Amino acid sequence: MLVCLRIQNLAIVERLELSFEGGLNVITGETGAGKSILVDALELVLGGRGDPELVRTGEKAAEVEAVFDLRGQPEVRARVEASGIELDEGEVVIRRVVPASGRSRAFVNGRMATTAELTTLAHGLADISSQHEYHLLTDPQQHLEALDAFAGLVPARESVGAAHAAARAARLEVDALVAKVRDRGEREDLLRFQVREIDELAPVEGETESLAIARDRLRHATKLARAAGTAEDALVAGDAAVLDVVGRIESELRAAAALDPQLAPLVERLEAAAAELEAVGKSLGRYARGIEVDPDRLAEVEERLDKLKRLERKYGGGTTEILAHRARAAEELATLTDAEGAIEAAETRATDALVQAADAARALRARRVEAAGRLGAAISAELTSLGMGGARIEVQLSALEGREGELLVDGARLSASGIDRAEFLIAPNLGEEAKPLRRIASGGELSRAMLAIKRVLAGLGARGLYVFDEVDTGVGGAVADVIGQKLVDVARHHQVVCITHLPQIASYGSTHFHVRKAVSGERTRSVVARLEGDTRVEEIARMLGAAELTDTTRAAARELVERAAAHEAHARAKAVSSAAEPAATKPEPAGVSAGRAPRPRAPRAATR
Repeated sequence: MLVCLRIQNLAIVERLELSFEGGLNVITGETGAGKSILVDALELVLGGRGDPELVRTGEKAAEVEAVFDLRGQPEVRARVEASGIELDEGEVVIRRVVPASGRSRAFVNGRMATTAELTTLAHGLADISSQHEYHLLTDPQQHLEALDAFAGLVPARESVGAAHAAARAARLEVDALVAKVRDRGEREDLLRFQVREIDELAPVEGETESLAIARDRLRHATKLARAAGTAEDALVAGDAAVLDVVGRIESELRAAAALDPQLAPLVERLEAAAAELEAVGKSLGRYARGIEVDPDRLAEVEERLDKLKRLERKYGGGTTEILAHRARAAEELATLTDAEGAIEAAETRATDALVQAADAARALRARRVEAAGRLGAAISAELTSLGMGGARIEVQLSALEGREGELLVDGARLSASGIDRAEFLIAPNLGEEAKPLRRIASGGELSRAMLAIKRVLAGLGARGLYVFDEVDTGVGGAVADVIGQKLVDVARHHQVVCITHLPQIASYGSTHFHVRKAVSGERTRSVVARLEGDTRVEEIARMLGAAELTDTTRAAARELVERAAAHEAHARAKAVSSAAEPAATKPEPAGVSAGRAPRPRAPRAATR
């Protein structure tokens, strides 16, 4: 839900901040005061076009910031978190900056985002019905989702999606095997060569490292032998060998130790050192005499090492990777050898998977066909109560167009949502042919149709924000009162913002904002105030159309407010009673009330 909306330098709005609550938020004011600018601001933070013409005259940039609480919208929250954006207590802050010149910028919880990213992240936060942008009514995919939600078919749709994924994976496996067989001759030759090449060299783990050591020893055999022999002479074999010097020192100290026992431990240590020197000298001698200069062996080692290095470059990594590649090549070679059998088995799996998916899709279609009539009738009934008595809504189901090479069920394309396409059609008057609603309905009719659809689907899906503008176009009196009641019903399940000129609708608002123009320093600006108590009654009295406010108009306005409050209290009590009934006696999900959406603790609206 929308918690807060801040606007700066947008059209005639200089600066304002609004704190919204759950339930029905109504916005009233004279024509041209700036009510629709609030809708423009919302569309901006949801990814709408940042037109520089929106910037207030004389200012460098316009800025809009909205705070949404996602705790009632798990799908949106999961999508935002999956993008790497951290949420503060379930809230997301979207800020949009539109400069007077240059490209607009968007920020989500302080992180810069492209307009495309913003549109994706903000999808589902709000559904705005204004200025002929009726998102639900212009996207047939949304129509299908609405039908499934109405009929409780979301689990069945998800099952079809899983079956479709399995069938698609099985078909891709077949295609991959067929592609391999198509080039089998060349592929088999390549794989046999690779296996033979590796087997002929027969690399052993750790061999490269040991060969590198042996190569270096053979390359420097003369130098190594000379160094070891010289060291042997210096330590034990030469005329002035270190061992002889140490021996004389040891003899002298041993004699001295007879005079002072304190020297005895040092003599023992010197004796041990002499023994170690002698051992090292002998080892050096054996090393020097064991080294041989062998050009043939060196050539042999270098040749094998070179072959191993070539294999490593060819197949990647070291000996471990070479052997792993050999295993994969041998496995694929075995598969190719019995390619026909592998393809036949894969075809069987693909056929079985498609049969299962087709059965699920057909069963889903049958349930959709049955539900489409009920949904159309339910929306039509709502339209009748909204002053469109002659209007009839039909939910048209058709098969998805299929092409060769796609997964087909009875000639229709199988998708993750089944084999169906749904579209809402309307016959505005009795006896007329039903046509796509988005093409022939007026702005007010579209808005009321949207209200009817959302009224029927109330209580289904996540708690998003619904914005209604133009819903009162061309109506009044009793129909306006019914529209207010319908908005309250929807607002028990979704936060609703409604811009209205009719007092009957405004009286149903649980939160009421008034927009007016103010002139200061030869500049016009919009001012928004939250109305309560007597100030709200005064505004509704003004909306009743009296040239001058009197006790009579105020009494009429107060009666509207009290009647709306009574209706809401009655509906809430009915919802509580309905919730307490046994499950078997509860009515269809459509239109069932489930209590008002919780209101967050938020500061009052402030205007400057």
